[in-house]
Amino acid sequence: MADWDHYRTFLAVLDEGSLSGAARVLGLTQPTVGRHVETLEADLGQALFTRSAGGLSPTETALALRPHAEAMAAAAEALVRTASGEADQVRGAVRVTASDIVGVEVLPPILAGFHEAWPDVAIELNTSNRQEDLIRREADIAVRMARPTQGSLLAKRIGFVEVKLYAHKRYLAAHGAPTTFEDAASHAVIGFDRDMWAVRALEERQVPLTREFFAFRSDNDLAQLAALRAGFGVGAAQAPIAARDPELAPVLEDVFRFDMEVWVAMHEDLKQSRRMRLMFDWLVDGLTAYVRSA
Repeated sequence: MADWDHYRTFLAVLDEGSLSGAARVLGLTQPTVGRHVETLEADLGQALFTRSAGGLSPTETALALRPHAEAMAAAAEALVRTASGEADQVRGAVRVTASDIVGVEVLPPILAGFHEAWPDVAIELNTSNRQEDLIRREADIAVRMARPTQGSLLAKRIGFVEVKLYAHKRYLAAHGAPTTFEDAASHAVIGFDRDMWAVRALEERQVPLTREFFAFRSDNDLAQLAALRAGFGVGAAQAPIAARDPELAPVLEDVFRFDMEVWVAMHEDLKQSRRMRLMFDWLVDGLTAYVRSA
């Protein structure tokens, strides 16, 4: 069994595409990174990289190993977080994961309040629309915008957050407000680019939209919100977020609106840790206030 450091180096070379890039990320020398890769290749009896004009290219073996090495990395990080504090003490680290929009627009003030109350807890926030695996401990606690489906989870349903269409008042002054769904086709509409989740969500709600309908296309929710705030056109936003900006006005309220569930979840084994329970309960309270704020 190769040393974990060798797999950690392997992942860094995969991500950076070169020995020098991996060395910078890991704080190692380039020769050390090279030795780690060579040792791992010798242990496995397989080549992991081939040299190309653009750097190092992973072999099929390397690509097949990647998900397993990533699982090892997640387990190693979870081990460090778990060992960073005694179960009954409020110190150590807690890793929270949430979607981009929730992680940037909703959680910071909630987490700031937690830090004021429990300053010895280090907070790691992962913002990603990818659902981190709580069973494999890629994160400790997750804020989900849909019901968690994995087993062995302690999950709390917070309620619903309303999503509606908005436009900046400056845009409405220049172009008027759409009055029907068909009328929206003549407006600059903000929406997704290649996100199949968004396509399926619209199909479930019988909304016949394709990417060609949108004048501004991005799969980044924060980019869509920024375009909306900049007055680009008509776009969707969570009602409590839009309510903070007096320059955003709702449009087509009778035509387009839907509710998203909000959940907080963690692995049930973590309830033995006091800092995890405190963070879980803090998020439940903070997000409950959020969904009621619109």
